[in-house]
Amino acid sequence: MSLSKSSRRKIGTALSRWNMIHEGDNVLVGLSGGKDSLVLLHALHEFSRRSPVKFSLSALSVRLAGMDTSPLENYCSFLKIPYTVIEQDIIGIIEARREKSPCSFCANMRRGILSQWASEHGYNRLALGHSLDDAAETFFLNLFHAGRAKSFQPVAHMSRTNVTVIRPLVLATEAAIIDEAKRLELPVIASACPFAGHTERQNVRELLAELRRNIPDLYTKIVNALTNLSAQDKW
Repeated sequence: MSLSKSSRRKIGTALSRWNMIHEGDNVLVGLSGGKDSLVLLHALHEFSRRSPVKFSLSALSVRLAGMDTSPLENYCSFLKIPYTVIEQDIIGIIEARREKSPCSFCANMRRGILSQWASEHGYNRLALGHSLDDAAETFFLNLFHAGRAKSFQPVAHMSRTNVTVIRPLVLATEAAIIDEAKRLELPVIASACPFAGHTERQNVRELLAELRRNIPDLYTKIVNALTNLSAQDKW
């Protein structure tokens, strides 16, 4: 089954606008088993078959305690995509450190593990499944907690590993990704994270849901602000 026209357009626009993938790139997808990373994998697999730009595609999961990755292994096998699983007790580290920002710590640690593995195994692109909602939430988290008007970049080069992170879903909303995952019958696995639903990000998500009732195009405005911020607007 193929991507919907709307999803293909959003992802294609992101790939083109930020020049995410080049001829001959070796792309590694960080596959968490959630809806975002599975839609990302499905999309890039489809683009790899249709695009005149030829690139290789593989997937890697960082397995947390209690995480069953067999559905992901079966799906990658079905798509004929090379798949690897590595073990890392991130939750145990968070609990031992009594980490106050578990989501941020986990995301940074997982990205570091994925990037290091990609570098060691010949991949120059690391694809992550961050959506438009994630970008907006990160913008407000930075605003509220760091006093900075910023979010993650659609394309970001990691100099330590010489791997470039790309986020092809950055223009797709979470609602659209949920619909796509259901329509494509992707093997989404339950989160093994004990902190899910009890984080500052969840609080911001609920705040943004309230704001969007009155400002339906809020996320589009945030993207425009991040894209068009000029020197003359900076204090």
